[in-house]
Amino acid sequence: MITAQAATEIVLNHLQELEVEEISFQDTIGRVLAEDLVADNDFPPFDRVMRDGIAIRYADFEKGVRTFKIVGLQAAGSPPLVVENAGECVEIMTGAMMSKGVDTVLMYEEITIENGMATLQTEKINFHQNIHDKGLDRKQGSIVVKAGKHISPAELGVAASIGRLTLKVYKTPTIAIVSTGDELVEVSEAPLPYQIRRSNVYTLAPLLNDYNIKAELFHLVDDKEIVTNTLADLATRFDVICLSGGVSKGKLDYVPDALEAIGVEKLFYKVKQRPGKPFWFGKTSAGTTVFALPGNPVSSFMCTNRYLIPWLRASLGLEPFDLPFAELSADFTFKKDLQYFLQVKLAFGSDAKLYAHPVVGNGSGDLINLSDADGLLELPSEQNEFKKGEVYRLFQYR
Repeated sequence: MITAQAATEIVLNHLQELEVEEISFQDTIGRVLAEDLVADNDFPPFDRVMRDGIAIRYADFEKGVRTFKIVGLQAAGSPPLVVENAGECVEIMTGAMMSKGVDTVLMYEEITIENGMATLQTEKINFHQNIHDKGLDRKQGSIVVKAGKHISPAELGVAASIGRLTLKVYKTPTIAIVSTGDELVEVSEAPLPYQIRRSNVYTLAPLLNDYNIKAELFHLVDDKEIVTNTLADLATRFDVICLSGGVSKGKLDYVPDALEAIGVEKLFYKVKQRPGKPFWFGKTSAGTTVFALPGNPVSSFMCTNRYLIPWLRASLGLEPFDLPFAELSADFTFKKDLQYFLQVKLAFGSDAKLYAHPVVGNGSGDLINLSDADGLLELPSEQNEFKKGEVYRLFQYR
């Protein structure tokens, strides 16, 4: 049995080498950018008006002019008007290209308009105010988004603004999530007194949504030949197999033997942690990575958050642990020499700190308790007493 730190090191030393593909920019949310995005124009591409109002010459204001003749209206999306004479102005709208011959914008709230004349109601004016200068944000040819960025709606908007219909992104691995056990029935079925509905795969699959990955779901009954043959088939079709259940020492736990029988190299088995101790990790010579997780709901959920998601992030070129920390709101004791993942309810205090309130359940089989909590606080194995006010790494799932 190895420590959680040693297990993490092994997992992160066996990453997937991912190729690059080019897809529609609209399909890239959650993907990781494999190229720099470069500005095809200055940002903004012209001197852009920031407020609705009028545009004047600042020199006229300095000479004492306070009433200006309106000579036109400059709308957003239309060519710039030209102001030729002193004492003239144009009405101008937010987003419009700055009219020629003027250099300062006043808001409607700062003027009155009557009979085609605009009169200033303020003496607080700065030269070039309310104008967003051409190229202030980015210059043409500069990098606006660097490769390696996890694409969000913000990056999608940038891609659209520079006219990129397709983007190069890293391919995501194909993932099979597999439940095991004769005690499991489909969600649509009414379980017999000795059965339960199949829920783990539906809990784990959404954890991949942030990376635009749609896992395929499978189920294995407790039959050694079926388990072995099915895993052999999945190993040829998927980059990752994530199993839930069948990895302990029970007489019907066929997964470890089946994995070794089909040529999956065992890289470790059992981790000094709770929940999730009977965790099996390995890889085939062809590159398929196998996360064989305990079947208890909290165990499989924790291991996916703690190991599979960091492995995926690192394979995609992201930081494996892009995680916050939280402060314990109450003392907590755990006597075992194991890394403990405490279920916690989260809340920000008036001091802007993130506080973790322990939510004690009934063990790793208590799936319902996960819905009462917001995250898992990782407590180190070398401690038994965890004091209020101490800060630990948080795996936040809500």
